[in-house]
Amino acid sequence: MIGSVEVSLARKAVASATRVVVKVGSSSLTTAEGGLDPSRLDALVDALAARRATGSQIVLVSSGAIAAGLAPLGLTRRPKDLATQQAAASVGQLALAHAYGNSFGRYDLTVGQVLLTADDVVRRSHYRNAQRTLSRLLALGVVPVVNENDTVATEEIRFGDNDRLAALVAHLIGADALFLLSDVDALYDGDPRLADAHRITEVGGPDDVNGVRAGTGGALGTGGMASKLAAATLAASAGIPVLLAGSTDAARALSPTPDVGTAFTATDTRLTARRFWLGYAADANGTLVLDDGAVAAVVARRRSLLAAGITAVAGTFEAGDVVELSTTTGQVVARGVVAYDATELPSLIGRSSHELPPEQRREVVHADDLVALHRP
Repeated sequence: MIGSVEVSLARKAVASATRVVVKVGSSSLTTAEGGLDPSRLDALVDALAARRATGSQIVLVSSGAIAAGLAPLGLTRRPKDLATQQAAASVGQLALAHAYGNSFGRYDLTVGQVLLTADDVVRRSHYRNAQRTLSRLLALGVVPVVNENDTVATEEIRFGDNDRLAALVAHLIGADALFLLSDVDALYDGDPRLADAHRITEVGGPDDVNGVRAGTGGALGTGGMASKLAAATLAASAGIPVLLAGSTDAARALSPTPDVGTAFTATDTRLTARRFWLGYAADANGTLVLDDGAVAAVVARRRSLLAAGITAVAGTFEAGDVVELSTTTGQVVARGVVAYDATELPSLIGRSSHELPPEQRREVVHADDLVALHRP
């Protein structure tokens, strides 16, 4: 029981999951000065090892590399420039991996470090390689510890926070559940430090989080509740149940009776790896603006997009790139692989297929290469 609320299907799902991704934030592993806190890290590993002992496979997505590198470099706060962040990550990643290796070693568990950039998830070939590597590590009984590769990631290829990375990894490995652990014990409809903020224990769909005012990151991290809410929504919409909880409640969150935090119910349909990549992981290089009829055809009826339904084109892209499809008011409702270069489309938009030359009568975005995201 959670207060007077019966255990939900989402909580039962995360409790019984056999392959899980657990994400922990920087502030949950480090001191205010920026160094690693061994007692916090060991407490997290204790909870993960207990879950592992029940037969679950675990992938840990851990922040903390930059924060762990601050104290050894004599830095008092997270640097703002990318070069110093990368330097801190270079020092901190070693310290973090060593700490995890020693802590999991108490349970005779082997740890493998996996460093990813956004490029590794955006590019299909890299995506498959990461998928194979993580699957093989799990098959060998290893606990993969994943982090963004801050030492080489540039502003253009950064995930921006490890919450989104965790959601992408969860789908990439076919996880049964995602746990987002942070310094906040649950999702609130406002700033949890204020008396008028109300805790939300269950999220059954997007309507349950309407009006939620989620904050951004703190001094040592880049995430915050906004990124956690976005990551939880992303994973749940792709068919993965999520539990968002405080890192101090990790043992209860990962137990057979997860009576803490906020549970997010997953949709009934899990996207294939390719459709998830297309909808959420791939970079979009442009936007096609659709009229109301085309929006209805693409989103409600899952039809291909034809030139007649396009009202405007933005961005620089080539045939085979991913583009966003939006309404005339700017709401993105789908993403897809475009069949034309950006330079070809202006002369085609708004024209029916019979008005076009035979070689240009193909779909602009085929239904098989299209993922609807939202209903307008």
